Amino acid sequence: MALVSGQARRLRNGAALAVLAWIGAGSAWAQEQETASPEAATSVSEIVVTGSRIQRKDADSVGPVLTLTAEDIKSSGATSIGDLLQKLPSAGVSLNSNGTQGTSYGASSINLRYLGGAEGSGNRVLVLVDGHRWVDGVGQRGFRDFVDLNTMPLGMIEGIEVLKDGASAIYGADAIAGVVNIQTLRDFDGVRLSARYGSTDRGDGEQVQTIANFGKRFDNGALVFSASYVKDSPILTTDRDLTRVSLVPLTAPGTSPYGLFNLPGLANNAYFGTGAGFASSTSPITANGFGSIGAGALADDSFHVASLPGDYFNPLTQGVYTTGPSERYGFYGRYRGDLSDTLSFHAEALFNRRVSDQMFAPVPLDIGGTAGSVRGFSLPVNHAYNPFGTANGVPGANALAFNANQAWRVRKSLTDVGNRDNIQDVKTYRFGAGFDGQVRLFERDWSWDAYGSYARNEMKSSALNGVNYDNLFLGLGNPATCAATAGCVPVNLFGPMSAEAADYIRFTTRESNSTEIYDLAFNVTGDLYELPAGPLAVAAGYEYRQNKATDTPDPVVNAPSKYLSSAYAATSSQTRVPTTGQYSLHEAYVELAAPLLRDMPMAQSLDLSLAARYSNYDTVGDATTMKVGLGWRPVEDVLVRGTWSQGFRAPSILELFQGGREVLLQVIDPCNGGAAANPSLPGCAGVPATYHQQNHQTLIPGTTSGNLNLKPETADTYSLGVAFKPRWVPGLSLTVDWYEITIQDAIASQSAAQIMNLCAVRGDPYCSLITRDASTGAVLNLVQGAQNLNEIRTSGVDATARYEFNTSVGRFAAMVDVSYLSEFSTVSPDPAGGPSIVDDRAGKGDRSRSTYPHWKGQTSLRWSDGPWNASWRGRYIGDSTDVVNPVKDAKTDAVFYQDLEAGYRFERYDTTITVGINNLFDVMPPASYANAPINFDMYTYDVRGRSAYVRLGFQF
Repeated sequence: MALVSGQARRLRNGAALAVLAWIGAGSAWAQEQETASPEAATSVSEIVVTGSRIQRKDADSVGPVLTLTAEDIKSSGATSIGDLLQKLPSAGVSLNSNGTQGTSYGASSINLRYLGGAEGSGNRVLVLVDGHRWVDGVGQRGFRDFVDLNTMPLGMIEGIEVLKDGASAIYGADAIAGVVNIQTLRDFDGVRLSARYGSTDRGDGEQVQTIANFGKRFDNGALVFSASYVKDSPILTTDRDLTRVSLVPLTAPGTSPYGLFNLPGLANNAYFGTGAGFASSTSPITANGFGSIGAGALADDSFHVASLPGDYFNPLTQGVYTTGPSERYGFYGRYRGDLSDTLSFHAEALFNRRVSDQMFAPVPLDIGGTAGSVRGFSLPVNHAYNPFGTANGVPGANALAFNANQAWRVRKSLTDVGNRDNIQDVKTYRFGAGFDGQVRLFERDWSWDAYGSYARNEMKSSALNGVNYDNLFLGLGNPATCAATAGCVPVNLFGPMSAEAADYIRFTTRESNSTEIYDLAFNVTGDLYELPAGPLAVAAGYEYRQNKATDTPDPVVNAPSKYLSSAYAATSSQTRVPTTGQYSLHEAYVELAAPLLRDMPMAQSLDLSLAARYSNYDTVGDATTMKVGLGWRPVEDVLVRGTWSQGFRAPSILELFQGGREVLLQVIDPCNGGAAANPSLPGCAGVPATYHQQNHQTLIPGTTSGNLNLKPETADTYSLGVAFKPRWVPGLSLTVDWYEITIQDAIASQSAAQIMNLCAVRGDPYCSLITRDASTGAVLNLVQGAQNLNEIRTSGVDATARYEFNTSVGRFAAMVDVSYLSEFSTVSPDPAGGPSIVDDRAGKGDRSRSTYPHWKGQTSLRWSDGPWNASWRGRYIGDSTDVVNPVKDAKTDAVFYQDLEAGYRFERYDTTITVGINNLFDVMPPASYANAPINFDMYTYDVRGRSAYVRLGFQF
């Protein structure tokens, strides 16, 4: 009720309704349709478009709806719906890259207006399939709270509608930034086959796609079936100049396969003849190579004090994926049968499977006694692989042991264990059935539908080539204990490790998580009665929904170490608490479309739209949302339209119930160089001058969890615009649209960069969220958690120009679509009691995987003549800022991608052959210091480079 009363106050205060115009949505690469004949233009059927439940003739009056057809999808050059949608100028950073440095783990999302609640998340965009809810995604380290578009077989998709306007009053929670409605195959007769193969001009990143669709109409029904297969091959960081070496320079020798060793007792050792500081904490030593180690007093000759540039090591050479492999196949089927002239039944089923993986560098081991990230290890004097012990010929009086109470330390890239590899096996099941009918009541015709569905996503994930610290403890420990322990193998950290030892300490994490949705919905629509300007149309409905999610981590990973301090887990894998959660809700809505004026001077039409929705959650209670829209055509050529809507989003299962889990957070530490280098930053006090993020690493350990005290977030969306479609220039349309969205009590976590920077600049209480190693200054943990911020504000302008025309050499269709982001601010409370902290991200790119350019756009020119067709596409991403850094300017440059495509259609079997080149001029992403070590924002830019493809299609 607070939402309604809040709006009443706004209206009493005289706030005017915003007005928006949007005519004929379409993408920059959309297939332009032939101009309808005059006869066809006079026969307009009623349809239901995304943004309304009412059947209507004037789809433009609903809102800014962008429509993509099956031809648009095929001609886009994309192999996933996420990649396709991310090209929209209104799309923000989205999970559409399967690379090692991201968090998509093979998933794909759409994040409109940058409003996703977390990095690349799409949890403020409602994704529907034929107007119905889809199940949430799953992830490598826990379930998601948004739809994974890669759970939908590509072949089942007939088209896509994107509403870039708030629609909570129509569809319920989550529709704050907009709605994406996936439209499935319509009934048809015959067989449709297509195949596509593509590869970069470097011979990597191969993409294979095949689709087979079958359709059959019967006298009283129809059947469609679709099978899809997509395979994407990897691209390695070593195969692109941009990603080969981190932009963050090494300031000290990095962790390499030769190791870095701090060994107390070696400095100034008379027996070995070492100098001062040899193998000390400030002068670690490294092996000269993988040769044999000298015996007795010659052991130290096999090592030297590590220094640059001689001991430079680049961890990105260890096979890390810039884009990882992914393989998907799926099946979709639907049956529709007419039970009578006014009643039909339909049922559908879907199965989809995805296997994806991301390869990482080997475990960067960092262990020791009272030093290192994992402490409590010892290396006895008589260990077989202690080069300074008795087993290597050192006399007992001179031999060195490295005990758990000594500050010895070993850092080593465990290449013998192998590259870490995360593998996801995701299966999606969905079943739905419903009735559609027409009934005549009160001398009016009404259409109704009832639908129920169940869907489940489940993932079984593996993380290969981790380290079992308990086994490593035994393998480094007392030889007698190891010999008495079944399977124990002595471990060599000072040289090549035996295959048996690598197998002994190697650990594979095996976990699972799942999401489920039960959805029941009923809708009815029709005309109540005739107004002077036309019928008063109404739609109403009820929906019940239940969402469930479960996350089951590996029990070994979560178990404490048997031999080390309880502060350490048994393995190198990240721990997290098991999670189980669910919520259910009942909703009811009503929508009215009222024509106020028709065919009058300066009012060819004036239409009012009203909607209200009541939602009752068993977790956060109830709320009512409303929407008001006004469409005015003063003359036929001009449409002026405005909307005001309220948004509502209840906390998700993830945000409420997620158990505490360890994460790796990508951020550049503002305290690099310690207090001495940053005297103006109070939060850097006490950080040693020798501290620098090591080994190109911008990843720091953190902990995040859900919050049972979260409140729902609410939103107000205003939009204003005008569209112009002059009759004297057939085929031309121009639109300019403004929007403003304000989310109150926004559910979000402050980013790692925000917390680190606030700590550096303001000190406590932000520094209380960060734990550092007192001796080295390294960040040991950063605490993140979901909270209700004060608000998020965003505003901007969209503009589109489209022109279609015929010539003697064929038909042309040109389009330019531009978006300007004028503000994207998060407003959060200051825990210290000061004024709220306002962070405007518009025009900035100084945080990892979070680029917010002011300007984005796309353009296209299409030509067709008989069986021939060709197109040119362009996509622009404007410049933004970067972190102030020592290697480049603090700017992320603008880029402009260009694509070409040409095709020919043969009459036999309606065969089409298409060839295309994406990124014609091989434009690489702009270098970004904030996104080191991968050096670019993988959720915004494409690193594939120039690629070519060929596509074949058959229909019979």
